Amino acid sequence: MLAPRAGRLRCVLDTDTYNEIDDQFAIVQMLLSPDRFELQAIYAAPFHNDRCNSPGEGMELSYVEVLRLLDRLDTPPDGLVYRGVTDYVGPDKLARPAAAVDDLVARARASTPDDPLHVVAIAALSNIASALLVAPEIADRMVVIWLGGHALDWPHQQEFNLRQDVGAVQVVYDSGVPMVVVPCMGVVSHLHSTIPEIEDQVEPHGEIGRFLAQRFKQYNVDNAVGWSKEIWDMAPVGWLLDPDWAPSILVPTPIMTSDTTYSFDRSRHLMRYVTFVHRDPILRDLFAKLAARMH
Repeated sequence: MLAPRAGRLRCVLDTDTYNEIDDQFAIVQMLLSPDRFELQAIYAAPFHNDRCNSPGEGMELSYVEVLRLLDRLDTPPDGLVYRGVTDYVGPDKLARPAAAVDDLVARARASTPDDPLHVVAIAALSNIASALLVAPEIADRMVVIWLGGHALDWPHQQEFNLRQDVGAVQVVYDSGVPMVVVPCMGVVSHLHSTIPEIEDQVEPHGEIGRFLAQRFKQYNVDNAVGWSKEIWDMAPVGWLLDPDWAPSILVPTPIMTSDTTYSFDRSRHLMRYVTFVHRDPILRDLFAKLAARMH
């Protein structure tokens, strides 16, 4: 189940869309790739930083941001977008209720090891961990592709998606669910773009292009010359589009400790671990699909 698959993939996307600007790019790339992805659902995930007052508010803001994106893509949201949990699984590993959790459980139960559901996770793992706590039997019916944590040999694991809900990471890593882990620092951290590139390749392409460009530019608060920005969340989508764009190996799944570090046991079940991302083909794919949409 850890091997890359050919053909069209049944997918759901778990996203904290309002947290940053990279989720928006990932969503658009998936929706503009219908030959590869049958995107069945989008789940709003919780987050908490200076853009919101609580994980629940972060989830709600993300839900609304997904609706904004779909509107600009002329994609009806009915039956596609689901609200996620409003609190973290946390150290007590408590399943949290949400429409997204119920939908994920139902779709995974309807899948098989031969035809698994691909769960593209670009947020804290709270929704996915809740589903696994409610229905542990779904672990062998889906593949989770998660952008989270840093490289295994990075000095620390204080990465946003991971540290938001360490308990959820523990649940998912220990569940045995097939995982593809796409680390941030040390692997995806050079998946950058710049304002001139975005203005040239994204902004001209309709309402969605202008929206993505506006979101990207607002992060250059100091109007710095030579500024660039990571677009982290495109990496899992890139791996699914073409595994050669994000080379990977099989390694034992790490143990997530309560002090937000990795511990290692070579006897643990394997996961697929992305070791590098080729920035150019991932971005060129998005640029070409945005341009094709206008013709």
